[in-house]
Amino acid sequence: MTDAWERIQIILEKSLKSGIFQLWIKPLQGSFDPDAKILRLQAPNEFVASWVRERLQSMILEAGQDVLGVTPELEISAFRADEAASPLGSPEKAGASETRMHLPIQSNIQVVSRFRYSFQDFVVGPSNELAFVASRSFCREQVSSDQLFLCSSTGLGKTHLVQSMGNNLAGSSNKEALRVAYLTAEEFACQLIQAIKSKQVERFKARYRDQIDILMLEDIHFFQGKEKIQGEFLSTINSLQGQGKKVVLSSSFLPKELNDLDSNLVSRLCRGFMAVIDKPDLGTRQEILRQKASSLQISLPQEVSHLLAERIQTDIRQLESCLSNLVFKARMLKERITLEMALEVLKNYDLKEQNLDLEEIIRSVCRVFDLPREKVCSKSRKKQHVLARNLAFYLARKYTGHSLKDIGRRFNRRHSTVLKGVANVEKEVNTDTPLGRQLKDAASRVMPN
Repeated sequence: MTDAWERIQIILEKSLKSGIFQLWIKPLQGSFDPDAKILRLQAPNEFVASWVRERLQSMILEAGQDVLGVTPELEISAFRADEAASPLGSPEKAGASETRMHLPIQSNIQVVSRFRYSFQDFVVGPSNELAFVASRSFCREQVSSDQLFLCSSTGLGKTHLVQSMGNNLAGSSNKEALRVAYLTAEEFACQLIQAIKSKQVERFKARYRDQIDILMLEDIHFFQGKEKIQGEFLSTINSLQGQGKKVVLSSSFLPKELNDLDSNLVSRLCRGFMAVIDKPDLGTRQEILRQKASSLQISLPQEVSHLLAERIQTDIRQLESCLSNLVFKARMLKERITLEMALEVLKNYDLKEQNLDLEEIIRSVCRVFDLPREKVCSKSRKKQHVLARNLAFYLARKYTGHSLKDIGRRFNRRHSTVLKGVANVEKEVNTDTPLGRQLKDAASRVMPN
């Protein structure tokens, strides 16, 4: 049943980041044995097979259960050399085949020409005006820098602005096809690791130094503690800018907060223009709702708009999602949108910013995970202890005014450990993985109603 694997791939394509899907899932060939209930996957080489086993097995099984109705047994193997067809159908000479692993990616970099977001649909307010003006001026070459660094907490619009720049630059270029590479730091790191494993580093360097005009890299805090990758990234930036090319970077943290980054790289990141996006005020949130309602072709009552904007203050992504779900519910029930309906939908969301202190967060996390405080604050690496600790880091960063250093001190941890914990929770929650949904549920139980 090869069609079963095709349907599983469709689900995985929606749940995984595009780069991860293209690199690791798309090259796999699969079949399902309904009698033995075994899903068999074959990878182009053992490196890819091993990577998928270690990092994507749980997501494949979950998608398999959705398609097949049962959780299959999963077998992941690599193609044997004698299974591959020889060129022109001729038999290979003994000893002629190479055992070197190859990258599961195309030889030429994928050029991005269409982006989801644009400047036209970005709502400007006091919290993001500088970042908006800087981004637009960067595209018009009105700032004396070929590098822009955007920083904000999750869900406040940095990805919107990065993609808007890509849209604008691609559309206004004199070139027939401006080559824009848009990816996350994790995807960049994964491709570099593949290149090192398969002895194709020069090919990787050419891809990101010679075959693009603009590099747009999100979530660069992922590079923390990865010295070799930091070195290659720094060399890539220097090479691009030495050729007069542009670099756009984003992160949930400012360069000065990234302790496990090489000092030369931190210095390089600070050389460009930096803009921070803060939490939007009430007026900006209401305008976002008005524009979203207009795009959904609905009339949103003023009192409902005020309620949603008042209750969801820290995450624009959640605010827009709440409105979309409210509209969907009204249309399915064929009812008007009312305050009562809005209050019902709001129960599923992380409501307005609470004035919590760190001690309250720690107590609540211990209660939700049913763990004693000494375990959460210990150096234990047990999975449940780490999850609870990271969630406490994340909530403390989001709902208190404490710095990363202050939070780390309370847990007897370094500032960089807190940063990694926050980044890990953000990544799981934003990509809506099974672990992300578990953490989101735990966070909703930690926060007071």
